[in-house]
This record gives sequence, structure tokens and C-alpha cells, in this order.
Amino acid sequence: VTGTSSGLGLHLARGVLEAGERVVATARNPAKSSGLNSLREQYPDAQLLVLVLDVTNAEQIRQAFTKTKEHFGRLDVVVNNAGYGVSAEIEATADDVARDQFETLFWGPVNITKEFFKTVNPPGHGGRVLNVSSIGGYSANPTLAFYNAGKFALEGFTEAFTLEMPPEWNIKGVIIEPGGFPTTWEDTNSIPPHPDYSAAAPSNVFRAMRKAYTPIGDLDKAAQAMIRISKEPNPPLRVQLGSDSFGIFTHVAKKALRNAEKWEEFAHSTNQDGIDGQEVLKVLRPVLAKGDD
Repeated sequence: VTGTSSGLGLHLARGVLEAGERVVATARNPAKSSGLNSLREQYPDAQLLVLVLDVTNAEQIRQAFTKTKEHFGRLDVVVNNAGYGVSAEIEATADDVARDQFETLFWGPVNITKEFFKTVNPPGHGGRVLNVSSIGGYSANPTLAFYNAGKFALEGFTEAFTLEMPPEWNIKGVIIEPGGFPTTWEDTNSIPPHPDYSAAAPSNVFRAMRKAYTPIGDLDKAAQAMIRISKEPNPPLRVQLGSDSFGIFTHVAKKALRNAEKWEEFAHSTNQDGIDGQEVLKVLRPVLAKGDD
């Protein structure tokens, strides 16, 4: 589990340990986490391994997998949880700030997942990759453009690799889409509003809404839900955590379908003459059907 110094990652690590399972808990600075230090005091090395891991560091990723195999002998589930976002208008976000988010939100999980493919064991036993996205990985918002883009990319990657995996490998990917949970995210990663945007601008209205919003999520319950999902023999591609996440997801999905149907004529108007679009779909159907639940 990455990003276990606090928040969902810490609660997940604790939940797995309480269930009697073994956990590799990683963080950039685990020694500074009072939560991880508490777990170290409660659980033996035979059940808990704590490692330093910056998910943007390829060598640390390789070392983490090597140490995991040496310590526990096997690895069944990877949870890409580490992440952060910066709240700011697009114009107020420097390129390096935006790129750094992508390194953590996208490339980190990608490289960890690829390393997992190399080490999953025994052959045919398979494994699970739970990629913690956000409802912001399905529905974008003002001030979160680069966070949304990173999570959208992570969801696309997860969907693609689940389609690539030969069934006999039994490697499944799940996109976890949490809604609002009590964390310190908003307190530590905000850039002051861009001066060209008035108080009535959508970005500032959204800021006010977020400050007034009380998260409804329970981190312990979210951890238990993820543990259950990790044990499913045929897990769904996406799981929303929180009634807010489910409500936003279904609203956006239905709106997308309505818009597609409203403007359907444009889709068919660009086919080459003599091409039957429905016949083309028959060719694509086996790939499309693979994602059906």
C-alpha cells in the first residue's frame, strides 16, 4: 500500500493488519508518521513491513518489490494510494507544479503496476491492483484541472491494462473512486486565487463550496470496502466510495449518454459512404464485452 503515512492509506494498512493479514506499508517519510509508528509498536515484523517509497523514484520502486519478496515471499495485492492535488486555476499553476502532480498521480502507479506484473507469483495465482483514483477522475471541477487530468489518465491506464491481461494470468485491476473524506488535502495544497478571477467566477464559487462542504466519508469503512473488493474473484472495474461519489458518477454518466444521443447525427454523418456503422460494431463487440460486469 503506498501513501500510508495518513488518511486512507493508513486506515487501510490498519484494517488489513486487524484482519490478520500481512502488509507492506510505504511512505516517503514513514518515520515522521505517528500512525505508522503506532502500527509498528502493535504488530510484529512477521506481519508488517514499513518501507521508504517515493513513487516517483524508479529505483525505490524496484527496491520495495525486492524487499517485499525477500520478507514475505509473495505479493498478492497492490494498492496505489499515494497522491495529492494542487487547487488552483490553470493560469495560476506553473508547469513544474502540474508535471509533479502527474509524476505522482499517474507515472508512479504506472511504474508500480508494471513492476507488479514482473513479480506476481506463483504463475496463475494472479493478483489485484487497486488504483485509488477519485470521483474527480471521472468528473472534473474548477481549480483541479491537473489533478483531474492525472486521475483521468490513471483510470484510462487501469481500464486498458485490465483488457490486456490474459484471463489465465488472473490479474485484475480496480479503479477506486472515493468521494469526500476527512483529510488535510485542502489545507496544504492550495495556491491563492488568480487575481483576474472575480469572486463570482466559477473557480472561486467552487472554492467557497468546498470550504462549506463537510465530507461524509468514513475512512475505516472505506478501508473495509477496499479489503472486500480485493478479495472478489471477479471485481468490478470501478467502485465508488461514498454516496456523494455514486451520485456524481451516475449523474455525469447519464448526462453523457443524453448528450451522445442528442448529437448522434454528427457521429454517423462522418462515416465513409457505403459503411454500415452497426456492422463495424460487431467487429469491436468482443473487446467491448470484456468490460461487462
